[in-house]
Amino acid sequence: MQNFIETEAETVEEAIDLALSELQVTQDDVNIIILNEPTKGILSFGAKPAKIRAALKEDISTSAESVLKEILTRIGIDGEIESSQIDGSQHLNMITDFPALLIGKHGQTLDSIERILNCIVNKNALVKKKIFVDTEGYRERREDSLSELAHQIASKVKRTRKDAVMSPMSAKDRRIVHLALQSDDTVSTFSQGEGDFRRVVVTIQNEN
Repeated sequence: MQNFIETEAETVEEAIDLALSELQVTQDDVNIIILNEPTKGILSFGAKPAKIRAALKEDISTSAESVLKEILTRIGIDGEIESSQIDGSQHLNMITDFPALLIGKHGQTLDSIERILNCIVNKNALVKKKIFVDTEGYRERREDSLSELAHQIASKVKRTRKDAVMSPMSAKDRRIVHLALQSDDTVSTFSQGEGDFRRVVVTIQNEN
């Protein structure tokens, strides 16, 4: 989604009012750029309306970095935040002396922090954005570990010709397993169970 809106009207003031109405904000919340001044033309020919662009200002108090910093402060952990943009999403890396506390068992604490952060930042935002949180490169290590485990289980399934049911895991971790084996022509995967007990099943593909 774009973080600006463009409107046209007979006058610049009317175009601004239209943009503010559509965005449901005040003029203090946006930066206004006049794209075209209105022209009357000659004998009603060549007349052009006023055109403006209203871009939302980012409130630093509700930026992802400041909210994450506040979360760390509230749980008693001092740390720095690194921010980067990758494929349109914001990635935040937490640098602390206590990464294990932020990661938790199988990344559960890290997932909770990420979920809370997304809810807070996007609660009243007109433009929603996806925010990813990591520390000490845990996400990449977890993905590599799960991918390796998935291939080991797939090898066992091929050898025994019996389904293998993995331990319960989060939706994010299940997706990693599914993607790791999606190009394997011998096995297939699907999820079963409900809630926290949902798990991946690796099975031999139907032989026709």
